[in-house]
Amino acid sequence: MRRTKKTKIIATLGPSTSSRDSIKMLIKEGADVLRINFSHSTHKEAKSLIKEIRNINEKLNTNTSILADLQGPKLRIGEIKSNVSLKEGGEVNIETGKEFVGDEKKIYVNYKSLPSDVNVGEKILIDDGKIILKVLETNKKNKISTEVIQGGELSSKKGFNLPNTNISQPALTNKDIEDAIFSVKQNVDWIALSFVRHESDIKSLIKLIENNTDHRIPVIAKIEKPEGVKNIDDIMKHASGIMVARGDLGVEINAAEVPLIQKKLVDKAKKARIPVIIATQMMESMMESLNPNRAEVNDVANSVMDGADAVMLSGETSVGKHPIEVIHTISKIISKVENSSLIALKHKHPRDYDSDRFITKSICYYAAKVANDTNAKAISTLTNSGYTAYQISSWRPKTHVLVFTSNKRILTQLSLLWGVKAFFYDGTESTDRTVEEINKIAVENNYLQKDDKVINLTSMPIDKKGMVNTLRVSKI
Repeated sequence: MRRTKKTKIIATLGPSTSSRDSIKMLIKEGADVLRINFSHSTHKEAKSLIKEIRNINEKLNTNTSILADLQGPKLRIGEIKSNVSLKEGGEVNIETGKEFVGDEKKIYVNYKSLPSDVNVGEKILIDDGKIILKVLETNKKNKISTEVIQGGELSSKKGFNLPNTNISQPALTNKDIEDAIFSVKQNVDWIALSFVRHESDIKSLIKLIENNTDHRIPVIAKIEKPEGVKNIDDIMKHASGIMVARGDLGVEINAAEVPLIQKKLVDKAKKARIPVIIATQMMESMMESLNPNRAEVNDVANSVMDGADAVMLSGETSVGKHPIEVIHTISKIISKVENSSLIALKHKHPRDYDSDRFITKSICYYAAKVANDTNAKAISTLTNSGYTAYQISSWRPKTHVLVFTSNKRILTQLSLLWGVKAFFYDGTESTDRTVEEINKIAVENNYLQKDDKVINLTSMPIDKKGMVNTLRVSKI
């Protein structure tokens, strides 16, 4: 019997994992989604990586998903001279306009509106809060005077945060628009938008995608600003998934609040039937070490027990020394804890009786419940859009969710969803025949064996490829 993890792993590609062999090893060790980070990747590099992933998928018969992550309005400092250290109590000027190489006295930033957005007394946090500056004066045009509250080593291109400032920069920058159009043309599976604050941010990206392709590419809203947390209900009405991006979130918001925000967002996403990703510093120590520290192991385990669809690795796999070992280690942690009784079916039966999808939603709910009650080894469903996969996955059944589809476009998309394993299947002969065939495929792939129970969801008549309307319990 095949035992595979249900919580998915997203691995970021970078210098440490750009070769064919390293990508292949990431997939073999358990990476379900490969992330291309447009904060660092050029279009030429991204195109090469996408081609490589698809070639490997074909050779290994895998459905590894491709996530394009847009940079968003990430605020960064410019180039800095070597060996620059800011001392507590010192004064530093921050300037916009023509780019220059910074030092202990002045720093260039890429955000032209910064002097007009900030106010005296507000704080500027550099490199995830390692350096803290306080605004002493701004000319509201191109220059800010600051005092160093917390000093430290300063290096080039580090991000900075404005926890007390309302920034005027849009979520979708000119660079993001170019990167999004490129990603659409490459037919990526998912697109993530950084620093989402309002539902309009997501709607703008969705409109851009629709204007450049006939295919649906789902959008993930990265929540890393206080406004994003505040407006999460409106954002989730349009986003196909959310990411709890704890790095910037922990800088923008009191870090002590982040754990409860994480649990709140995961719960909201499950109730909305959309995937949720936990990201940032999951296994940070393994960038250098072969072993994680105990706090990181607990962090991963708690994210899994919260019910996250996926956990995401950033620097650990993109620039770390041990990218393959990281995937191996986090896979072991996930497999160890995800069958815990602490991950329970907590939701109530759907109540939107007037919805066109009510019957399908109800059947998916009962599929998860019946699977748990009968100790079924799998839930299988036929889908053309992926809708039932989202629904069943969100109920977090104890068993695997086997999804069969003739729509090759969604095969890789579904790899992000908790517990979902997708197969290509285009038979439409009859319902009985179809159930026999997909059960046979499940047996051949070691998800089922003789005498196992399986919950089969189908649409009748099957050749119409309509909404799921039938639940059947089969015995192998």
